[in-house]
Amino acid sequence: MKSELAKVLHVLNGKPLLYYSLAAAKSAGAEKIVAVIGHQADKVREGFADSGCIFVEQKPQLGTGHAVLQAKDVLADYKGLTVILCGDVPLLKPATIKLLVDNHLAAKAVVSVLTTIPPPPHAYGRIVKDDQGNVLKIVEHKDATEDEKKIGEINTGIYCVDTQFLFSALGKVTNNNQQKEYYLTDIVEIARREGVTVKSLIASDYVEVMGINTLEELSRAEKYLLQTGNL
Repeated sequence: MKSELAKVLHVLNGKPLLYYSLAAAKSAGAEKIVAVIGHQADKVREGFADSGCIFVEQKPQLGTGHAVLQAKDVLADYKGLTVILCGDVPLLKPATIKLLVDNHLAAKAVVSVLTTIPPPPHAYGRIVKDDQGNVLKIVEHKDATEDEKKIGEINTGIYCVDTQFLFSALGKVTNNNQQKEYYLTDIVEIARREGVTVKSLIASDYVEVMGINTLEELSRAEKYLLQTGNL
């Protein structure tokens, strides 16, 4: 973002980015919301003190899988589904979250990932499937082969997972990759190894599920909100 400010505190149409993810979770019917924070954690806590969500801090920051693992104690006794959202995806609609959960239940999946098909070129993780449409693995762009880079369907970083499986699988994730990080995406291969179902739901509007990584993308998101009326 070329800024000292934590990304989730950047303002979109008068509200910080994180506001939109929390509002979408609430509207979709979340019973409990846990926000995993890191950079400028105190500022984020202060800015969302009245949000009703539970804050857990990720220190040090060792990747997306490690981030989600920080919520383990808060969700230790929870036997339902956990939906994992991203604090920098402000355009996600509550209806899409509900559709992901409904699709997960209908497919009797243990892991479901929200995907989309953006126009190339891009550097997002690719969704590798079998002939029956089951997700076999998610390959980060940096770790993908040339053939895998030709796959159109990409990972949005948004998931619906059976909670007890989620934390069991995260305990088995390693950092054996180019970034030396604990990838949340690795729970897909763990699920496949353990013989449970992994499905994807393709979001038809790729703009809705794209993360904000630059000031230009922030500006484009504002135009999208104005055009769609989702203010």
